[in-house]
Amino acid sequence: MNDTAAELVARSNRLGADPRNTNYAGGNTSAKGTATDPVTSQPIDLVWVKGSGGDLGTLTSQGLAVLRQDRLNALVEVYPGVEREDEMVAAFDYCLHGKGGAAPSIDTAMHGLVDAPHVDHLHPDSGIALATAADGEALTRECFGDRVMWVPWRRPGFQLGLDIAAVKRDNPQAIGVILGGHGITAWGDTSAECEANSLDIIRTAERFLAERGKPEPFGPVVPGFEALPEEDRKARAAALAPYIRGLASTDNPQVGHYNDSEVVLEFTARARLAELAALGTSCPDHFLRTKVRPLVLDLPATASLDEAVARLRELHASYREDYAAYYQRHATEDSPAMRGADPAIVLVPGVGMFSFGKDKQTARVAGEFYINAINVMRGAEAVSTYQPIDEREKFRIEYWALEEAKLQRMPKPKPLATRVAFVTGGGSGIGKAIALRLAAEGACVVVADLDTAAAEATAKEIGPTAVAVTADVSNASAVQQAFDEGVLAFGGIDLVVNNAGLSISKPLLETTEKDWDLQHDVMAKGSFLVSRTAAKAMIDQGMGGDIVYISSKNAVFAGPNNVAYGAAKADQAHQVRLLAAELGPHGIRVNGVNPDGVVRGSGIFAKGWGAQRAAVYGVPESELGAFYAQRTLLKREVLPEHVAAAVFALAGGDLSQTTGLHVPVDAGVAAAFLR
Repeated sequence: MNDTAAELVARSNRLGADPRNTNYAGGNTSAKGTATDPVTSQPIDLVWVKGSGGDLGTLTSQGLAVLRQDRLNALVEVYPGVEREDEMVAAFDYCLHGKGGAAPSIDTAMHGLVDAPHVDHLHPDSGIALATAADGEALTRECFGDRVMWVPWRRPGFQLGLDIAAVKRDNPQAIGVILGGHGITAWGDTSAECEANSLDIIRTAERFLAERGKPEPFGPVVPGFEALPEEDRKARAAALAPYIRGLASTDNPQVGHYNDSEVVLEFTARARLAELAALGTSCPDHFLRTKVRPLVLDLPATASLDEAVARLRELHASYREDYAAYYQRHATEDSPAMRGADPAIVLVPGVGMFSFGKDKQTARVAGEFYINAINVMRGAEAVSTYQPIDEREKFRIEYWALEEAKLQRMPKPKPLATRVAFVTGGGSGIGKAIALRLAAEGACVVVADLDTAAAEATAKEIGPTAVAVTADVSNASAVQQAFDEGVLAFGGIDLVVNNAGLSISKPLLETTEKDWDLQHDVMAKGSFLVSRTAAKAMIDQGMGGDIVYISSKNAVFAGPNNVAYGAAKADQAHQVRLLAAELGPHGIRVNGVNPDGVVRGSGIFAKGWGAQRAAVYGVPESELGAFYAQRTLLKREVLPEHVAAAVFALAGGDLSQTTGLHVPVDAGVAAAFLR
């Protein structure tokens, strides 16, 4: 990697690592330098700039666009004016140097046209607070003197780059600018100087807001709107989450994220909550992810759950009407179609914030951006009046043709994208294989297991789209707690896999009451408790769902020495039929998978069942899998991954009209054919 590019990446990572400097994926940085042209062997002036869609904190050299400076400068001569400035984005492609790298962003002009070797454009809360203050220009002068200049609001693009370049040229003493309604831009002769200037602007603005700002800019606390005690708060959030997710998914299914940080709870407790929230966010990065404004529940935290849900439904209907009207007010013939009228942010006083997106990261980032917006509002109101860019400008960005093109370039979502799965016994064996497969197909996964360490290991293997929960499925309160944790992690539940199980192989006369109770508590009672809890959440959501039972060949086949196990599995199998009939009107499909002979990787077989069954059949335990395979019609061994594939087949969409089905995954056992 070129030394200039390496220095730029290091600076970007440092700036992006601190959320006070810029929001996730917000802002961009650049550096100008010289390299050798591989064609002419002559020196050539280049600019390296963070490309479209990247994040400063995790930027690598592959996230940089590399452009020829002479060709960027030449674009000024052919610029057709602000009414056609979007055409310049395509022109950046003709300025690229070499192959690879990222696509140039809309802010490329800001970096290429400003006459400085190093440029940072960032979105710090403190800088945006000044940028969105009603008298932001005067405050900028008061805060910085002539070291930082004011640039009035202009949508990001080529003209904004020209504007900043002119300010830099006419004010040689300046180290940067405040961009009205938007953020900051700083520059320097060296990378270190540019970084220092960026941090100087950010920290100076922070001190100015703290020292000059008035207390309680959001107004006094409203009685009844204060934060509930943590335990009560989490319980209310878990109860509300499925309802809210269902509302937020009216147009398109969404994944949720819950945040009850102090900054959220403090904002939602204040008298000016509704007034300020209605003004919406300002920085383009903010409202592109949060929509122009949130939905705010206008009831105290002490309201009953039924009252809160009823009011949320009313507010949601009004929100959709208002959003459609906003679209109609500003849409033109060439505007993209309305993408959905549901809120991305829902604020519930005393409880917290629910944010939504197409996946977990998008949902989480939307919430983080709204926290940025709260900080911006606090800062602006502390020293002035918060005045975001006007609604028409917000629409021009939200439904910008360039933004639409970016959305259209996004990869096609995976089959289970936006779905939240809850897998019992997910720490090992078949359950782990199911959790891994569902995650690979795009689902968020709640890995539930009595063995906390095993659940955590599976979740860690999956990554940030999975959480581990401890679950004793035979205990109703433990099941509810596990579901609450899953709901708070992802907003709700769409797909439940009843996989938790165990087996004790004994003849009838040796089977104790304890043996019987243990197996029925885990598999029969456990499946009932999990399904009952899941069904309530799914019905509350109103989005349908899937419940899949991992039963067994033994549910229909009378094998020797396993009366307790076989009876419990038969119970599970009939639960499938009963619940399919009962839950169908809610759009909830209930199906089963009947495996057999899953020896390798099986938690049950590893815990004594394998040795017991091997003794019954008179074969070495190490050969039990091969023994099972030879008694099948296909003569093939069944693995946990085969069971996981059946679960995906049932829940992945191709069998959308199927419910009440049992799928054998046993390589063909004629005695277990369903009749």
